[in-house]
Amino acid sequence: MDDKSAEPAAASLIVIGAICGIAWAAGFRAYMVELVGIASTFEWDGTFGAILLPGAIAGALLGWAEALRRSGGVRGWRWLALAPLAFAVAPLLRPGAVVELVTTGIGGAAVGVALIGIGGGYAISGRGRLWGRIVAGVLSGASLAAIALMPAAIGGARLTVTEPRGAWVSVLAGSLLLVLVLASSIPFRRVLRQSAG
Repeated sequence: MDDKSAEPAAASLIVIGAICGIAWAAGFRAYMVELVGIASTFEWDGTFGAILLPGAIAGALLGWAEALRRSGGVRGWRWLALAPLAFAVAPLLRPGAVVELVTTGIGGAAVGVALIGIGGGYAISGRGRLWGRIVAGVLSGASLAAIALMPAAIGGARLTVTEPRGAWVSVLAGSLLLVLVLASSIPFRRVLRQSAG
């Protein structure tokens, strides 16, 4: 593969990653709406700036990581494993967000989601010390299960897993988090070496 064909492939993976990230973030926004019901509000800065934009950024960075992984990697490329932190950082850039996080805990879930992605991605990557991957997998898996089963605690009886809507919301949360874990494993995976010739 020559450098001329590698550039369009990398650009394509970055764009595909950004699109997937936006779709993921929009799906997670639907999960958030289900948790609070009619109390949920949509604002330009909150929905687009703090949820969809970080989704696009994280997705693009993970797409770039896949492009680098396919081309053999470059020095420092594994730092792209921190891409899910875009979900944690962006909401904190809103005015008053840090104070709100400290005083009410609002915004803390974004940090948790990012850490589930990173930890779970490391756990399933097949690289690194086995004990570290096991610990990361247990912590991420337990957190993922808690988020998937949490809707009833927030949304009440209508969102228990024994009700169709509650079961759907749990499946939505769990599947979205599993997709994040799979995507977040990209920077941890082994590089694909280019074949000579």
